[in-house]
Amino acid sequence: MTFGFARRTFIATFGATFGACALALSAGAAETKDDAVLKAAVADKARSPENTARDMYRRPYEALTFWGLKPGMTVIELDPASGYWTEILAPYAHASGGHYVAQMPDETGPKMSEQRKKSITAFKGRFADEAKFGKVTWVDYQESGTRPLGPPASADMIISARNMHDYMWEKGQLEKVLKDMYTVLKPGGILAVEDHRADPRPQVQDARDGYVNTAYMVAAVEKAGFKLEASSEIYANPKDTKDYPLGVWALPPTNATKRLGYMLDWPGLRPDAKLEPEKYKAIGESDRMTLRFRKP
Repeated sequence: MTFGFARRTFIATFGATFGACALALSAGAAETKDDAVLKAAVADKARSPENTARDMYRRPYEALTFWGLKPGMTVIELDPASGYWTEILAPYAHASGGHYVAQMPDETGPKMSEQRKKSITAFKGRFADEAKFGKVTWVDYQESGTRPLGPPASADMIISARNMHDYMWEKGQLEKVLKDMYTVLKPGGILAVEDHRADPRPQVQDARDGYVNTAYMVAAVEKAGFKLEASSEIYANPKDTKDYPLGVWALPPTNATKRLGYMLDWPGLRPDAKLEPEKYKAIGESDRMTLRFRKP
């Protein structure tokens, strides 16, 4: 994706203060009572092997209960990518009386390449079985830039999994996305954020390497009207040194070994550096912030 806004300033000086607060907020990751329906969705043998192999890093049950997922919720996911969360959230919502909504481009758009159209159509087809997934709603949000995520005050939760940094790459985009998310959430609704964590080092310009300072993230989201309610260390990875020639995309699941088109403008890119994919696999997925915000 090529969305985001150009950073005005780095907020590195706020990092140490926020870190201390985050430790206090992190106590007790799971605040929801044991959820057998959610556990069944996570354990479903129909999930793709590629996605279940990532459970050791994504810790789906722990993350979703920390964020406050409950039966009957209307949940919007921004850009489901490989469908990791879709495979869990869609059947869970259906089984618990809720509704799953995914922001996806409209494959009929005139600017779509044929390959992209086919991939979107195939993705939606994976979740067409209403007996299992319910009636999934697909929202063409990012491609049009004008359509809302849904009716105002219609969603209980929004999940942004590793895509906030993308919105930082185009001026004004992060503010717009946050405003739209605030509008579609009900009062008391939850914004769940998972993203690659730059701390303790400074954030590079526009987070072009994929890593965002936690303080920067919190400041941007709270400026939009949300309130940080809790943070968790379930996605902490001390092996992640955050200094790779291809940014965070050197690590799994991308495990990139060549220059990526959407990183052409990253000032820290070192395309001639020695790449060591096996070394990156041993590191595992990135060190990430896990935050729960609430709309007052």
